[in-house]
Amino acid sequence: MKKTIRPFAVFDIDGTLIRWQLYHAVFDALATEALIDEQTYSQIRDARKLWKLRTHNESYKDYELSIVKAYGNLLTTLSLKQYEKAIQAVFEEYKDQTYTYTRDLIKDLKRRGFLLFAISGSPSEIIGLIANYYGFNDFVGTTFERQANGFTGKELSTVYNKGEVLKSLALKHKTSFAGSIGVGDGFSDRQVLELVETPIAFNPESRLFNIAREKGWQI
Repeated sequence: MKKTIRPFAVFDIDGTLIRWQLYHAVFDALATEALIDEQTYSQIRDARKLWKLRTHNESYKDYELSIVKAYGNLLTTLSLKQYEKAIQAVFEEYKDQTYTYTRDLIKDLKRRGFLLFAISGSPSEIIGLIANYYGFNDFVGTTFERQANGFTGKELSTVYNKGEVLKSLALKHKTSFAGSIGVGDGFSDRQVLELVETPIAFNPESRLFNIAREKGWQI
């Protein structure tokens, strides 16, 4: 008997399922524990303020980049215990702070037998907890190299090309793009939405909104 291929749905997590950016939330949790030096935190805080004031079109991107650049260096100053405590605190605070639309869509797709994938640029540790909590079949997040009791600061993998990540997940789980669904809110999610059969731009940033409108995707 021929095995039935389960369709899949792929979700971005930050700003798509969870109502905030988990990368940023982890950074804030570390700051709360006084584990970030004042100069670094001041730079991040200033970049965030410029974004909140909408000083220019690239202010959010600049804010995000400031966190990403600081993250690798910051990890080298932490023990695994300190980091894992911050990750757990973020999970407990944000796990239920979801958008109703995507939360209910996930429930419906699970009921219909879809495979569920999560692809996010946030740290794999927090994405793994969220993915497990919502019953995803697999996930990919940014991973940093570990050593005995901490981190080297070296980035082992990240999600720069979400399209290639999705192809790898589909191959790993022996599924096809027939009947596939993708949900994302950021410009980088376009790589995923261009591959799936039903792309959904959810609360999209302006660049993704323009692409979605041009291509006739669901918004």
